[in-house]
This record gives sequence, structure tokens and C-alpha cells, in this order.
Amino acid sequence: MPSTFTHQFNTPVFKGDVEFSTGLYIDGKYHDGLTRRTIDVINPSTGKLITQISEGTPDDIDVAVKAAHHAFNTTWGLNASGRERGDLILKLAQLMEDNIDAISAVEALDNGKTFSWAKSDVESVISCFRYYGGWADKIQGKTIETSQAQLVYTRHEPIGVVGQIIPWNFPLLMLAWKVAPALATGNTIILKPSEFTPLSALYFAKLFNEVGFPAGVLNIVNGYGSTVGQAIAEHMDIEKVAFTGSTLVGRKIMEAAAKSNLKNVTLELGGKSPNIIFDDANMEDAVKWAAFGIYYNHGQTCCAGSRIFVHEKIYDEFLHKFTEFTKSVKVGDPFEPDNFQGPQVSEVQYERIMGYIQSGKEEGATLHHGGQRIGDSGYYIQPTIFTDVKPHMRIVKEEIFGPVGVVIKFKDEDDIITMANDTVYGLASAVFTRDINRAINISNRLKAGTVWVNCVNALNPAVPFGGYKQSGIGRELGEYALANYTHVKAVQVNVNMK
Repeated sequence: MPSTFTHQFNTPVFKGDVEFSTGLYIDGKYHDGLTRRTIDVINPSTGKLITQISEGTPDDIDVAVKAAHHAFNTTWGLNASGRERGDLILKLAQLMEDNIDAISAVEALDNGKTFSWAKSDVESVISCFRYYGGWADKIQGKTIETSQAQLVYTRHEPIGVVGQIIPWNFPLLMLAWKVAPALATGNTIILKPSEFTPLSALYFAKLFNEVGFPAGVLNIVNGYGSTVGQAIAEHMDIEKVAFTGSTLVGRKIMEAAAKSNLKNVTLELGGKSPNIIFDDANMEDAVKWAAFGIYYNHGQTCCAGSRIFVHEKIYDEFLHKFTEFTKSVKVGDPFEPDNFQGPQVSEVQYERIMGYIQSGKEEGATLHHGGQRIGDSGYYIQPTIFTDVKPHMRIVKEEIFGPVGVVIKFKDEDDIITMANDTVYGLASAVFTRDINRAINISNRLKAGTVWVNCVNALNPAVPFGGYKQSGIGRELGEYALANYTHVKAVQVNVNMK
């Protein structure tokens, strides 16, 4: 039998016990992996072991796929009405709300984000499931007029068994973005959480089971990307794969999907988002939002405003105020209520970010603030600002995925559009100005899937999210995401038969 994770939290923000299985969740039950191997889960605040989880393999994926196909063909798919699916999804949302502090504590422990931000994430998770629970009985086709001799209509049918691979930066939120619309449309699911942050997904499985979803509707297989992730992308009986993560891995998944059964693919990938601050912007708001844009979630955000462009007339004033604000950002224990930024998620990510900081210095950029490790345990990094950067530098061109921003001067609208769009990415962007005409004009010219005006990182389950260029394929959230998980079938009936 798989192990059980039991942890007693005794922190300023949450006191309580949590308990759930650390096995693979397949066909409504927890299992050891077929090899009985385990994966260590490390606390990023201390660098010490939290627990061990069962390691899945491609053979475990085979078992999960069979369970998912059986559920799709018997108790889910076209055999469960939209109302029935929606009721279960809404019950799941309520159960998560009933356990919100415990779920948030698990997320903060495992990922390193502060408890307050973890709780904000879980609130968004609950909203996402409620949003798609409302959609479940409203997924409808159209009647199409062709002639009096025909009745023609379309049906939006579930795809079948879908594979979903989620990242470590927003473990439970990314689960919700994928699982909720897939459930609402009637699909069954094989989910791989990140091996760095699997605990909230396993806690979620416990709640999912308690709600009473049919066995096999959701299957969670822990494991590594090179084994379990690869198996999902290549599996001949998985008909769609959705992935959130790096552009490099996204390419590999797309290639594997094409070489196997040409399965449908949606990808939410990297970004190097421009944050554009004009000289008529509200300075205090622009400074606060710029800090939130790059330091939120420790900079481990695909849409982070990591390239901060400031009009030359206000550059010096902005840099001074932004630096002072950055110095005030509190970094430390995720369970201390006043801290804004916790540790990076893992030693691997910590080393990667520090490598970029070193690269910036070696290439001639000015390390204006930060750039150092905090403490001697855990993976804490100072919020960091670079200035005097050039377009060719790695810290300007590549996604760092850490609390490292570059501040760049610009002259006018044409100048900033050229610089902002000079990237292989196109996920998100932001514009700060009091001029609504300028805001709309710049928004129209930016090559990005999202443009925020006088705000940053604003997300809502009803609003689509996704990127241009190498930032991905398809859209998550909103009504748009339903198309990721449905086939459109046209039915043409000859009504003049005798």
C-alpha cells in the first residue's frame, strides 16, 4: 500500500493537521507505482525532505489510460449529463472551500510561496471550478439552415481520454485551469503534476474522491517528464495533450504527439513580457504594479513583467522609487504573515537564476540592486534589478523565471513597440498611461495574447489566457478553453425520406 503523508502545521497563519496518500491515484484508488520506486519531495524553505511519493512509469500510464477509457465509455463522457457533471464540479469547489486553509498550507510548504499567496491561488482555483461547473450543461451546438429537405445540426462532444502535464510554479491553479474545463466537457483525464510540487495535486485527489466522481474520471500519475510526461505525449490511446511549461519541453511534446497518433495539442509556454510605463502614468501605481509584475510568485511566473520599459522623461524618478520599493519587499519564511516572497522552488531553479544573474554581470549590465542569496538554508534570492542592458544580453532575451527584472529606457511609441515586440515570446504585456487612446493604440500593436492596462498579472476564469509566437498554442480559461476539449460533429438528416 502507498504511504500516507501526515503533517501537523503549527504556524502563525495556519494550525492544523493534514493527511493524504502519496501514491498514484488511478481508477478511484491509491496505488504504489509498479516499480515501487519513490521520489523525494524537498522543502524549498529548508532544503530538507518533506516526504516521498510513489514514482509512476510508462507502464503505470498504461494502467491509468485503461481506467480512463473504461470510465469514459461507461460512467462519464456521453453517459453523464451536463447537469450531473456540473453538480459534481460545484460540490468539489465547495469541498475545496471548506478545506481552503489546509490546501493552502500544503501548497505553501511544497512550493515555497507564502501562505497568503497560496491561499489567493486556492481562491482562484475554487472560482475556476465554479465557473466551469456552470458551463457543464451549456455546451451546445448549432442548428444550421441548408434547405427545407434537411435538418442539420452540430454537437460538441468530449474528445475522450486527455493527458495533462502541469508545472511547479502554480501547482494547484494550473491543475484547475486544465482539469475543470476537461471535466465540464465530459473528458476523462491522466494528469502528471511536477515531481517538484506534487503534494497539492494528491491532496486534491483525496477531495475529488470524497465528492463521488466515478472511478477513472481523473487519474494522477506522479513521475518525471522524461518518463511519465513522455509516455502521455506518445500514448496511442490518449487523444489530446495539454501542457504548461517551458518552450523547449513544449516542442518535445508537440513532436512526440505528432509522431504517435497526431493527438490534439495545446501549449502554454514561456514569456518575456514587456511592462511599458509612459511619462503620463501614475508614478506610485506604476512602481507598485511593476514590483508585483516581476516579484510576484518569486518571479516564477510565465507572464512576469520582466522587461520594464520606462519613458526617458521619468526614467530616473521611476528607477529611484522602484529601487526603494524593491528594498521594502520582505523575503523569508512562507508562513510568516508579513513576507511577500518565499524561496525559489528548488535548488535546480535557484542555481539557474543565479546563473542568469552572473551572466548579466559578465555581459556588462549593471547590477543595480540585489542579486545575492539570502541566508544559508533554503533557496532564497534577493529581488534583483539590472540596468544598462543591451538587447543581445541573455537577461533581456531569455526567460529567467526568477525575481530578476531589467529596466530599459525608451523614447516614443514607435521606439517602444519595436523593443517590446523584439522577442520570440508573446504571452503577456502591460501598458501604464492615463491616455486611453494611447493605451488602446499600443495594445493593438503589441504582439501578445494578453495586454494589461494600468495593472499586471490580473487573471479571471472567464478571460482567455495564452500567447502569440513561441509562447504557446491555444487558449486556457473562459469559453475559449472549452474548444480544447471538444470535437465538433456535424449531423445532416434528410427529412424527406419515404
